[in-house]
Amino acid sequence: MKAKKLLVALSMLGLTSTVAFGQLQDQKDVTFTMDLQPILQLNMTTPSQIDFTFDDINSYYAGITRYGATILKVSSTVNWDLYAVGRSNGNTGAGFWDQQIRYGTAAAGGETNQLPLSALELRQNTPNAATGGTGTFEDYSAAFPAVASPSGANSLYVDPANSNTPPLITHKYIAGHKGTTAVGTDGIAGGSYLTSNGLTSNYFYSIDYRILPGLPAIFPMAFAADGTTAQDLVTINGAGSFAQPGVYTMYVQYILLEDQ
Repeated sequence: MKAKKLLVALSMLGLTSTVAFGQLQDQKDVTFTMDLQPILQLNMTTPSQIDFTFDDINSYYAGITRYGATILKVSSTVNWDLYAVGRSNGNTGAGFWDQQIRYGTAAAGGETNQLPLSALELRQNTPNAATGGTGTFEDYSAAFPAVASPSGANSLYVDPANSNTPPLITHKYIAGHKGTTAVGTDGIAGGSYLTSNGLTSNYFYSIDYRILPGLPAIFPMAFAADGTTAQDLVTINGAGSFAQPGVYTMYVQYILLEDQ
């Protein structure tokens, strides 16, 4: 008997076999650091020396005014304050002008060379936008007082201790005030004169100066930092006091600082 062969044909038409492999991937990260440094920038345009020469009676009585002698431009990335302070080397005493030349050989009765730094008056064209001060005068924006009505509205802030401590909340600032209340109350928001509205913005100040010796020369407009305590020569030294003729010097520092 012949053996029969069984032939089995397996048909796999239309069937495919697929093998999946995982996708290869590699990655790297780059870390970026941003360091935002606070910027306080004060640009000042002014003569290196501003002279007041009193050589006639009218100048003594009415004073001498230098208009727009200093221009201040502010740029800041943080809230800020701006103030002015009168300083000297103190060769006649703390808080007084330095005497460089004395006219005459002997002092007359009542004559003194201790002239208060607060005899210099300032006037700013743009009022202080901050309202957080508690003193009689917020800033130096008032008109110069009349001769017959002495006032401390414009008398320069003076720090007798000659320190770097900012004025108190009761003292005058050009912009901002000492304190920790909301911006717009005691500080000016960051910004720049480059993007502000020209000559009347919170970032631009034109400063006038005046010195009024008076007759006799007692500097009736000299007042202490509170704006109400007189510092004229009669108040300081008594009746009959007057300024010794000579050449005197002092300087004004404008300080821009972050509002605290």
